[in-house]
Amino acid sequence: MVTDPIADYLTRIRNAQMANHRIVEVPASNIKKRITEILYDKGYILKYKFVDDSKQGIIKIALKYDPQTRQPAISSLERVSRPGLRTYNKPSEFKRVQNGLGISIISTSKGVMTDKEAKAQNVGGEVLCNIF
Repeated sequence: MVTDPIADYLTRIRNAQMANHRIVEVPASNIKKRITEILYDKGYILKYKFVDDSKQGIIKIALKYDPQTRQPAISSLERVSRPGLRTYNKPSEFKRVQNGLGISIISTSKGVMTDKEAKAQNVGGEVLCNIF
């Protein structure tokens, strides 16, 4: 049993990229689906597909690599808020990831969104992870 499903999601992507896999399968949940959509919208993954064949469902993610160097599009995935230490921030307290080149994914009262979207809507929330 996984006690932190978001950390498991990030670790599966990180491990698949280190092994140069093209596709990674992750057990689905609503928050993982939303994080996957954000990663696709920001250009960190190639494409994704939600499969509802089992009782929980699966997310199939096609990872994105640079064609010349075969380096993954995602350099760093780090979990910020953990079950043992939750991290909540106001919009004015959001920190820039890699000097503005990366994104933070925030869980707010208006849904899961990036730090820039949360700051534009002036809502704070739990900082789930940083991606660069």
